[in-house]
Amino acid sequence: MVSDLHRNLIKGGIFMYPGTFGKPKGKLRLMYECNPFAFIIEVAGGKATDGKQRILDVVPTELHQRSPLFAGSRLMMEELEGYLR
Repeated sequence: MVSDLHRNLIKGGIFMYPGTFGKPKGKLRLMYECNPFAFIIEVAGGKATDGKQRILDVVPTELHQRSPLFAGSRLMMEELEGYLR
């Protein structure tokens, strides 16, 4: 995951780890994986969401809460959000 996000920061693109039919809440852990990477992406000028809201605005309800993650440049993420609606 680190190398994928690093590549997206350097060359552009969107890192997508959506929920699936088997795991609709996603597989990445909000507190340990999504929040740290969302912070790094946003400091670099990008955007990170769970498909509905900003990852850093999600209030955790449990320690190992899972979440989908979409992270990338602001322009590409705004285009993606248009498709997800």
